[in-house]
Amino acid sequence: MDPGYVTVHAEEDRRHWWFLGRQAIIFAEMARWLPAGRLRLAELGCGSGGLLTGLARFGEVVGVEADPALREAARRRGLPVLSGTLPDDIPLGPGTLDAACLFDVLEHLDDDGRALAGIRSLLAPGGLLFVTVPAYPWLWSRHDEILGHRRRYTARGLRLLAERAGFHVERLTYFNTLLAAPIVLVRLFHRAMGRDTHDLSRPPAPVNRLLAQCFALEARLLRWTASPFGISLLMVAGRRE
Repeated sequence: MDPGYVTVHAEEDRRHWWFLGRQAIIFAEMARWLPAGRLRLAELGCGSGGLLTGLARFGEVVGVEADPALREAARRRGLPVLSGTLPDDIPLGPGTLDAACLFDVLEHLDDDGRALAGIRSLLAPGGLLFVTVPAYPWLWSRHDEILGHRRRYTARGLRLLAERAGFHVERLTYFNTLLAAPIVLVRLFHRAMGRDTHDLSRPPAPVNRLLAQCFALEARLLRWTASPFGISLLMVAGRRE
C-alpha cells in the first residue's frame, strides 16, 4: 500500500461516504447471519480500526493488522489491535472464533487461497466468515495499484476460492450497485487521462452525506435479494466440516 494512502485511510475511515455506506451494509448482513449472544470475532486486516467499535455489538472483538502505521492509528483510538499477517502469522488460536471478518483484505494478499484456508482453522464449528472484495478485473485502475491490490474478483472466482479453502458459501452478492454507473465512468475517465492518484478524496460535506445515504440504502435492498452487479462483492461462508 502506498504510504501516502495509509495516512488518507486513517483519516477517512470514519468520514468518507464509501466507508460509511459499506459499514451499513456489512453490519446489516452480519446481523442477519450471526446468532444472538456474546460471540468471539476478529477483523483480520482491520486497518486503522474504523469498523471495530461497531463490530463490538456482536460480541468480543479483536483486530489484527500488519501495517504498523495503521495499527498504531487504531491503538491511539483505544482499540484492541494485534500485530499479525495472513496466512501464517495470526496471533489467534485454532477454533477460537465464531466469526472472522476480512473486509477488503483478500485482494492485498499474494496467496488468497492459503489465507482463507488458514482462517478456516481459526473458526469454531458453525463459525462464519464475512468477506468483502473489489469486483471486476476489467475495472483495474491506478486506484488499485496505490491501494496495494493484487487483483479484483468475480462472483464465480470468489466462490471457487472459498470452496477450495474448505468453506460452503451461504451468501454471495455484488454491492455498491446504485452508484456503480458513475463510479465506473469516473474510473474509466481517470484511466484514460492517466490520473496518478486514488479515488478516495472526500467530496464536500453535503455531497459526501448524500452519497453515504445512497450507498447505505442498499443494506435494505439486500435484505430481499442478491444484486447481480456492483463495484464490490460480499460473501458469507461457513466452515465445511
